[in-house]
Amino acid sequence: MPCNRLHQDIDGPSIKRAGATGQGTGLDTASHQLETGLLAGKAATIRDVALRARVSVASVSRVLNGTGFVADPTRLRVVEAVEALSYVPHSGARSLSTSRTDTVGVILPDLFGEFFSELIRGMDVAARAHGLHLIVSSSHGNAQDASAAIRSMRGRVDGLIVMSPHLDAANLAASLAGRLPVLLMNSAANDARRPSIVVDNRSGAMAAVEHLVAGGCLHIAHIAGPSGNLEAEARRAGYLEAMAAAGLEPRMLEGDFTQTSGHRAVRSVLASGAPIDGVFAANDMMAIGALLALQENGVRCPQDVAVVGFDDIPVAELMRPSLTTLRVNIAETGRRALERLVGLINPLADAPLDLICETIRPELVIRASSRVVASYEHSPPAQANPPRRADIF
Repeated sequence: MPCNRLHQDIDGPSIKRAGATGQGTGLDTASHQLETGLLAGKAATIRDVALRARVSVASVSRVLNGTGFVADPTRLRVVEAVEALSYVPHSGARSLSTSRTDTVGVILPDLFGEFFSELIRGMDVAARAHGLHLIVSSSHGNAQDASAAIRSMRGRVDGLIVMSPHLDAANLAASLAGRLPVLLMNSAANDARRPSIVVDNRSGAMAAVEHLVAGGCLHIAHIAGPSGNLEAEARRAGYLEAMAAAGLEPRMLEGDFTQTSGHRAVRSVLASGAPIDGVFAANDMMAIGALLALQENGVRCPQDVAVVGFDDIPVAELMRPSLTTLRVNIAETGRRALERLVGLINPLADAPLDLICETIRPELVIRASSRVVASYEHSPPAQANPPRRADIF
């Protein structure tokens, strides 16, 4: 019998021989090949394990996957062979037999910044608790890139988490995934029956403006996020609604969610001489840029200009002054998203299909950048009062 058929019908001490040729048995030849391969630095295969344990490949597979009946002596020999050969199962081959990869895909609009690192951290904590691995990719806020990322993950993951603040990318993700379980985050996909997690950006923005108004601000500027971004548009809408309710004139400043754009926006409005005593930035990074611009121009915060951000990234409370912001519990949101995806991948028996759109309500966290001081409501505008430099760091 040729050596490459040695593993057939092997499941114990009784082993078929290759025949008396005077050159040794098939077992001897196979053992020699195994030793030669290991000495050459080649990784052990499942066939190597079967050879060493004197069992069939099918028996090794049953032991590794925990499926089917395997006699205890056979199981013990397989385990000993795996340890002796330092065998690591091939995840791709294993997924073909089990239809599971123990891996989930995560597609985010960007991977830069504290927001996304916190989100991934929360997902990773939950993934490890379930024995899962993460594959993370960025769509760069682009529908075509999102499409390419999804296609690259099909067959490699058991489910997908897609954060897409762009409507076309969210719908594309939902349609391309096919039967793959998908959880959408911070999107507004047309199909409302898809499981999702969204932040109530509009009400959060309204709370920010109402807080600034309550502190005596009358000239509140909004540093908006990029156009076409669903979250930025919702926060812009909340700002405009709250300003109208307060009878105040809105002032829109362009931004793109980066610290640089927040710095540029505030520096521009200060240079114009337009009155400003409050700033609501659509995220914390732009709010931090605003704080830096105020410092550089000798404008006190919050005495002259109060600042409020959105998200509550970890560095927000470390700023000087510490940043008032809308907290969305970023890491917890990531953990919750992963837990829900696991539920979609492994639904409980007789449990209703998860089609819930879960809404996260932001919490206003008041810190020093908007704290009301005794003279705050009656202090003159920054342009009429000789500015005093305040340290940010």
